[in-house]
Amino acid sequence: MDKSPSSPAHGREPASSWVRRWSHLAPRPGSVLDIACGHGRHMKWFSELGHRVTGIDRSPEAINAAAAYGEAVLADIEQGPWPLGNGDQLRQFDAVIVTNYLWRALFPVIAQSVAPGGLLIYETFATGNETVGKPSRPDFLLQPAELLTTFRGMRLIAFEDGFLDNPPRFVQRIAAVRDDLTGSDHRVPKRYPL
Repeated sequence: MDKSPSSPAHGREPASSWVRRWSHLAPRPGSVLDIACGHGRHMKWFSELGHRVTGIDRSPEAINAAAAYGEAVLADIEQGPWPLGNGDQLRQFDAVIVTNYLWRALFPVIAQSVAPGGLLIYETFATGNETVGKPSRPDFLLQPAELLTTFRGMRLIAFEDGFLDNPPRFVQRIAAVRDDLTGSDHRVPKRYPL
């Protein structure tokens, strides 16, 4: 049995397939922000790829585990101030990863946290009654193609929007690159074959 840190036997879920699929587009070596990082499964993935990683979560237990892979910041981003910046000046990252619920109030902060030429990987979901219009919280109800329209100022790489089984949930996923204002971004082709 494989007992390496990357194996499920080590007690950590692997990085999501969406993150694994598009992570090669992140500038290397670069800085990566994992929003609502949990125990650090995506922090671990990116640190193993040679990136400097920062994770934010409101759970002290999660932050203690995530700290093994990089900088771990304890903060409640739903209720409190954004912890990575000084006033209007937000810290920017070469890749920003979100694999959690939808936070409309944070959309501007998320977009501004992606550095020019940087990658956004966002995977969000709604479960149970949330998929049929009775969300437990109004901000968790996804609108059709919401991530696509929200981040339309970025160069789209891929977008998925649909219903998955086991467990039943509605999912939206986007991978996009913020244009590099210097015009030197050669990592991303003008059209990406899906």
